[in-house]
Amino acid sequence: MSIIAVAMSGGVDSSVTAALLKQQGHTVFGITMRLFTPHGGGIGSAVSDAAVVARHLDIPHHVADFSPDFSRLIINDFVEEYRCGHTPNPCVRCNRYIKFGLLLEKARELGADLLATGHYVKKTIDPNGTCHLRCADNNRKDQSYFLYSLTQQQLQQVLFPLGTIESKDEVRRLAREFALPVAEKSDSQEVCFIPNDDYVAFLEGSGTLENSNGDIIHLNGTKVGRHHGTHRYTIGQRKGLGIAWSEPLYVTGIDAERNIVMAGELQHVFAAGLLAEDVTWIVAPEGEEFATTCKIRYRHQPVACRVKLSAGGSCEVFFDHPQKSVTPGQALVFYRGDEVLGGGRITGPLG
Repeated sequence: MSIIAVAMSGGVDSSVTAALLKQQGHTVFGITMRLFTPHGGGIGSAVSDAAVVARHLDIPHHVADFSPDFSRLIINDFVEEYRCGHTPNPCVRCNRYIKFGLLLEKARELGADLLATGHYVKKTIDPNGTCHLRCADNNRKDQSYFLYSLTQQQLQQVLFPLGTIESKDEVRRLAREFALPVAEKSDSQEVCFIPNDDYVAFLEGSGTLENSNGDIIHLNGTKVGRHHGTHRYTIGQRKGLGIAWSEPLYVTGIDAERNIVMAGELQHVFAAGLLAEDVTWIVAPEGEEFATTCKIRYRHQPVACRVKLSAGGSCEVFFDHPQKSVTPGQALVFYRGDEVLGGGRITGPLG
């Protein structure tokens, strides 16, 4: 049996993960990241809830304070991306640098052979030792999109016990079976450091971005309205533009440097392809040009595409059929069936 550190967030998923591994006979301890001051204070925070679960399971519990790193690597980048007119995905970045970077290192320092998390994703290993990241059996909860940047070395050191559980109802049932104190706790919000999932209030309340009015310009050059800060808009957005026009208008581009939001009709939201940078691979492709499938946002179904790799970890992607709302700052993730091959960061549309 192994010594396994469980990344305990105080939620149902990570708590069930710890309980399952202990039930299987492993030596288990919990480790919780302190990343920021939770909205409303410490009561009900990740640290306190995880500590309660650890005591219930009679396992050691450690707290790792990564708040300075989280602020520097995740929150500052989140704000800067919006300042540049992009729509970032902080969960992808957190997984890369915090959870499977700093936390994995800390777990090994504390004596763990492996780090387990409550992510809904699967790992398989070939006889030759090559690891593969695959979609979870629970399709509705699958989180493989957020983990494309994992390396072979990291995959060899991590476990995902919930990947083969087909429903959240089953996880809840297990939580009750283990009599976990958090069995009825609701799922966490989408972005953990943003109260009420109101990113505009967060950006403007922090004093880093201001409510700065500017022009909304039609693709034909006509001024069609006013915006209240480019950070309030994203590619493909239709609601909230406040524009009277012969056809519905959508955000087609954001020029934060000139403080302009571009708008156009629905056909202008579709792109033939995209550019991406910082591309990494779990399983490297053969050749510089190849066909595969990709997702351009979390709730996007994989679509067929052709990929052309370039020097410096960048690539061009050409969709078999034009796709809506290619958004700079979002993650591009390549799939082969249920397997994640790798991915990168979208920098802009093509065509």
